[in-house]
Amino acid sequence: MKFRTFSLRALIGSCFLMGAIANVSAEVNKIGIAQQYGISYLPLMIMEENKLLEKEAKEAGLGDVTVQWAKFAGGNVMNDALLSGDLQFASGGLGPFITLWAKTKDNIGVRAVAAMNSMPLLLNTRNPDIKTLKDFTEKDKIALPAVKVSIQAITLQMAAEKAFGPGQENRLDKFTVTQSHPDGMAAMLSGSSEINSHFTSPPFQYTELDRPGIRTVVNSYEVTGGPHTFNVVWASKKFVDANPKTYAAFLKAFDSSIAMINKDKRAAAEFYIRVSKSKESVESIEKMLNDPNIEFTTTPKNTMKYADFMYRIGMVKVKPASWKDMFFPNMYNLPGS
Repeated sequence: MKFRTFSLRALIGSCFLMGAIANVSAEVNKIGIAQQYGISYLPLMIMEENKLLEKEAKEAGLGDVTVQWAKFAGGNVMNDALLSGDLQFASGGLGPFITLWAKTKDNIGVRAVAAMNSMPLLLNTRNPDIKTLKDFTEKDKIALPAVKVSIQAITLQMAAEKAFGPGQENRLDKFTVTQSHPDGMAAMLSGSSEINSHFTSPPFQYTELDRPGIRTVVNSYEVTGGPHTFNVVWASKKFVDANPKTYAAFLKAFDSSIAMINKDKRAAAEFYIRVSKSKESVESIEKMLNDPNIEFTTTPKNTMKYADFMYRIGMVKVKPASWKDMFFPNMYNLPGS
């Protein structure tokens, strides 16, 4: 009897143990992914429309995974959603990403999954009196995705430091207003808003330049001395460590979407017009995608220019030793900077 009792207890204990192991090894079946507005998010749009992550997850033996997509006007709000657990993958400019990387380095460990593209960002204006940054006055307002934290806001600070000298990086911050890309463009082009300038991204910046009287004051590539990464995708190390198969499935889906864009720019342009309901012509979007200054690539470029600047002016308290400190190991084989 004692032997049988021991065996029953051992069996029950084994069942509990196996259940615990199964719970530990189980991966999430619901994934939240965020994106923002514009053609720079085309890889994620393709992933969403074609359900690429769901397909890769099923092939990896993860079953039916539910993917929830959300759109945000700026990276600051997106970061809050990631920290709260409502999002597993965020996407946006280098500014919001580097900010969160520095804040979480010693806890949940947010890092970049991959770069998404390299694109020049343009500060356009309708004010004929503005030829350089030194011409902005109290009467001028600059729309950008998020005051002080978006990549446009940080690029403006970098440009201000070059124009006005060390310690003057915040000189133009008082003229900036938080607006989504579509709203900022609409406000500037209306001619009636106090917003007469817009620091934005493709395709909005090129749509603006097609209008008479709109000119470019700042090109981000000139500020950084060459092409730089615009958008990255990021996640927490806590999530990645707990969900390695899900993470690998995301990487495969993301790589596939970028390959689709680079294989057929015409098809990519048609897709963007259809899904975004853009009023641009297919030809104009295709021309944009073929611009040598615009590249969809997972390779990080000039990310350290932003990280070094943000650390030097005290925006972040941690300085990466190299770009690899800010990315997950799956990126280390690429010639990043």
